[in-house]
Amino acid sequence: MSVQTEGTDTAGEPAVRKAGAPAPPRGEGGGSAPAARRGAAAPYLLLLPALLATLILLGWPLVKNGMLSFQNLNPRQLIQHLTEWNGGDNYKAVLTGSDFWHVVGRSVVFTAVNVVLIMLLGTLTGLLLARLGRKMRLLLLVGLVLAWAMPVIAATTVYQWLFAQRFGVVNWVLDKLGWHSMADYNWFGSQLSTFAVITLLIVWMSIPFVAINLYAATTTIPRELYEAASLDGAGAWKSFTSVTFPFLRPFLYATTFLEVIWVFKAFPQIFAINEGGPDRLTETLPIYAFVEGVGNQHFGVGAAISFLTIVVLLVITSYYLRMVLKQEEDEL
Repeated sequence: MSVQTEGTDTAGEPAVRKAGAPAPPRGEGGGSAPAARRGAAAPYLLLLPALLATLILLGWPLVKNGMLSFQNLNPRQLIQHLTEWNGGDNYKAVLTGSDFWHVVGRSVVFTAVNVVLIMLLGTLTGLLLARLGRKMRLLLLVGLVLAWAMPVIAATTVYQWLFAQRFGVVNWVLDKLGWHSMADYNWFGSQLSTFAVITLLIVWMSIPFVAINLYAATTTIPRELYEAASLDGAGAWKSFTSVTFPFLRPFLYATTFLEVIWVFKAFPQIFAINEGGPDRLTETLPIYAFVEGVGNQHFGVGAAISFLTIVVLLVITSYYLRMVLKQEEDEL
């Protein structure tokens, strides 16, 4: 019988095993099982600081806001350091009032209009970047980055100057072009014109993000696919629908999802332009929560509105995510 030495046993005698016999598990003597467990736990350990920061910076304020939404907190309670729990009275007052549902509908329409314009113009700009020459592409990219990097309040102030009633550049240009009735037009005097200015501002600030993302996505498309499509006689539109769009679809889904969140929670542009006016007709949910909570000093009601804002946003994004998942299942 042939034997094969494998070191010594605990008594110092040579350990032997039959040839062809299975080797003992590596975890018993080699210590590879603990190493494997440590390797499996490494990603979670690396994520731990980010998770802790998220819980501290986002989770705890969310919990405090939820607790505040069940309290009657006004200036008297703040001064006397009183905690008055009122159950769901704040939510009942908000949900049974007509103002909240008007603001919800306004916020949804405002978000939809802005996201459609942003994605359409941003996609066209991204496709234009892919077709431009090197110098023109660089020039356009610099302009997009500068627009994207401008602070929100600075950009809002510039738009206030542009659309000022007496000395605004827009009114002056329209007057010179023949629309003399626009010489002293008050852009912030009506709901529609105020929303038009705010939409123009938000779209202008959002196009760079979409365009640069889409341009980066076009660089991943193999050139061979376009060559094959041209050999099959495909024109520009056919090449876009059969080659470009399928590659860009995941980027479009992800970018649209981010833009829905970004536009829905837009606060400084709307508040700095006209503080939700005129007559509170341009208030979206974030503005409505701030005005009711901080402006009118009904902090419990404001906390309830902000919590309901999160719920509405989750409903919108969950519906969108369900559409994306269904699309992916259909493709499989």
